Order: sequence, then C-alpha cells, then structure tokens
Amino acid sequence: MAQYELIMPKMGESVAEATIIKWLKNEGDRIELEEAVLEIATDKVDSEVPSPVEGILVKKLFNENDVVKVGQAIALIDTAANGASATAAAPAPATAEAVAQAESLMAKAVETLQPATEIKSIAGRFYSPLVRSIAAQEGISQAELDSIPGTGSEGRVTKNDILNYLKNRKAAPAAVTAPAPAVSAPASASAPAASQPQPAATLHIKAPTIEPMPGDEIIEMDRMRRLIADHMVMSKHVSPHVTSFVEADVTNIVLWRERVKKDFEKRTGEKLTYTPIFIEAIVKAIKDFPMINISVDGYNIIKHRDINIGMATALPSGNLIVPVIKNADQYNLVGLTKMVNDLANRARNNQLKPDDIKGGTYTISNVGTFGNVLGTPVINQPQVAIMAVGAIRKKPAVLETPQGDVIAIRHMMFLSHSYDHRVVDGALGGSFVRRVADYLEQFDINRDF
Repeated sequence: MAQYELIMPKMGESVAEATIIKWLKNEGDRIELEEAVLEIATDKVDSEVPSPVEGILVKKLFNENDVVKVGQAIALIDTAANGASATAAAPAPATAEAVAQAESLMAKAVETLQPATEIKSIAGRFYSPLVRSIAAQEGISQAELDSIPGTGSEGRVTKNDILNYLKNRKAAPAAVTAPAPAVSAPASASAPAASQPQPAATLHIKAPTIEPMPGDEIIEMDRMRRLIADHMVMSKHVSPHVTSFVEADVTNIVLWRERVKKDFEKRTGEKLTYTPIFIEAIVKAIKDFPMINISVDGYNIIKHRDINIGMATALPSGNLIVPVIKNADQYNLVGLTKMVNDLANRARNNQLKPDDIKGGTYTISNVGTFGNVLGTPVINQPQVAIMAVGAIRKKPAVLETPQGDVIAIRHMMFLSHSYDHRVVDGALGGSFVRRVADYLEQFDINRDF
C-alpha cells in the first residue's frame, strides 16, 4: 500500500506555523483530488488545506487546536486503488515534486482566503490563535506573554512554551507583577550614565465574569471576531485616543455626482459612490500634513513614504475587515473608484488575498453607510489616525454672499478624526480634518472625471 504524507503547506514568507482549526475528513474517509481535508489558521489568514492526491485518510497526525510547523506531515493518505488498510506499511515521505504540488494547490487556495486582522504585541511579536487562547484562559497579560521565551521560528512562543511556563508559574507564582526596571547601560567616556525611558507595557484589564440570566443565549465569538476584539482593545491600550470633529458642506459633490453618475458608469463600467471622492480629499490632505502618515515604534517615529489608504468594510457575517488601496496618491478618481469597488466586492465575497489587507498607513470608515451622523473610530494599529465620514444630510445653513448672509438648504456631513495623542497633537489632528473638509467644500462642480 502506498501512503502519502500530507504536509502543512507554506502560506507566506513570514508564516512558520499554523493552527489546525477543524478536520473536515475523518480517518477512513475517501478524499478526492484537491478536496479540502482540514481548516487551518495563522496570524494572518484562515484557509483550507486541499489534498494533491486521491485516496483514503489513514491517520491524522495532529489534533484540532494543535500548532504545526510548515513542512511537517499532518496526515497519511492511502493512495492505493482498493483503499485497504495496512498500518504496518511505512509511509513514503513526500517527494519534492509532491511538496511543490501541495504548495501549488495551497497558493490557489490562498487566493480565496478569508483574511483576519493581524494581531501582534507592542514588540511586534506574533502569536498563534491557540497561544492567545491559552493566555486568555489563564489570565496572562500581554506584557507577561511578551516576556515568555519562545523556541519557535523567529523566537515565537509555541504551545509547549506557554504550557511549560504555566507549570513553573503555578509552582512558583511571580511576586512582582510590574515590569522590572530597565538596566542602564555602562556610562560612556563622554557622557554620564543616565537611565533611558522605556515604552510602557500594555495594560491588561481582565473583564469581569458575567453570570448569564435565565433565557440568555451564549454565542461564542468566531476566530475573526476574537482577533478584532483583541485588536481593538490593544489599540485603546496602546494609543491615547483624541477625536476632533468638523462639519463640511458637500453640496457641490452631491450635485456633481447626481449629474455625472450615469455617464460615469457608462464610460467606466463602475458605479460612482462617495467613498473614492472622500479618499481623494484625504490623500491631498496627507500630502499637506505628512506627519499624519506615520507609525510609532517604541520611541521612534516611522514616516511612511507611501500613502496606503485602508477602507473599513463591513462583512455579511457582521465582522469587519480593512482592505488597503496601495499608493492611493497615484490614482485619479476613476482609478480610486475601481479600487474601492473591487476591494469592497472581494471583501464581502471572502475573496481578498493576504496582501490586500497589509501595509495600510491611514484608514477611512464610512459610518454614513449605516445612517450614522458621526462616530469616534478606533485607530487601526500600527497607524496613528483614522477618519469616520458621516451621513450626508440636508440642513439649513448660513451662507455669506456679497449681498449679505442668507439661509439656504445645503448638503452637510460630519468628519470625525481620531488620532494618537502620543505623536499627534490637537493642532495637527484638528488642522488635518479641517483641510480634508476644505478640499471637499472646494470641490469643482464643473470638473470632469
């Protein structure tokens, strides 16, 4: 009997291991060519692992929730035509050709992955979903998790690392919960010794235990919702949020869009929404205020060259994802419209690729889609600012004319700008949102597209 080793495929340069979420096949089940055998999860994406061969699943080498390194065998498949069991036969290791075939199938599968929000600690260290789950159950704070030595690739903490840590932790509980003070480096010949300030560790607040009341329904969060929840809490812990609000008169934009939208769709094949117009204004403002387009690394500020705009997109499942328009400043309005529509459609159909959600430097959230007038958005780490655009409403407004002030019905909307007060002060944050409003209000009603 010929046995084939199904391996954990490579899913990207930075992915060294994956967690088995669910086995889709049981031992003894028939597997067709390219049929999904199991579901796996990494820090970046969820995916199914297809089989590059036909046969019978003889043995599962790992259980659900186990973390497996890339390249390891995860199952044995009997490729013999009769599918008879022969447990004494030694499995044939996967050949280079078979490995390449499996990775090729995985590459195809990755094109239709459901990306998940990236979660990493302040130190930039990634953790598998299983490790994070164990840490949450045991009440391990982010700072404590960051301190655990990792034996995995690039120093990652594996399941065994955290379990061994818990054994020692229970045997000898730590007496000190605060971070140890930093050790000063020896003084140089030209300068006296001085202790350098260190970035603050993430504050860990354990949510109170809630006892359900009669009639309550308990709904377990899916993996994506857990990642979103962790990411939002981490952002609030890391960044002191400040939000500034500006009301903008977008009457010219509304009138222009109503006049050109049919011709726009006829000539470009794309439906014209307000989102690409808002992104165009944000990109112009970022060029005026480049210190909004930054990230924070400890006590260093990373000023980004590229302007990559993330657009928060609600999914049919109720979850949220942020696909990114790379180099948004290089597109005209037609190009932005094509990118917005393409990313939004692929996001809602779970067809985004991992690269589609990477590299954002600033994010826009269109809360007006749900009829909301304004909002206070949470910063999408490691960015330092995010803008929410509210619903456009007709309102009476005072207009200044050469003949004096008049009251007119105008199309108005609120812009809400949340920013990281560690590096963005009120003058910069407020001036930026005001500049975006200026660009929207100065929109040329006679422009072409």
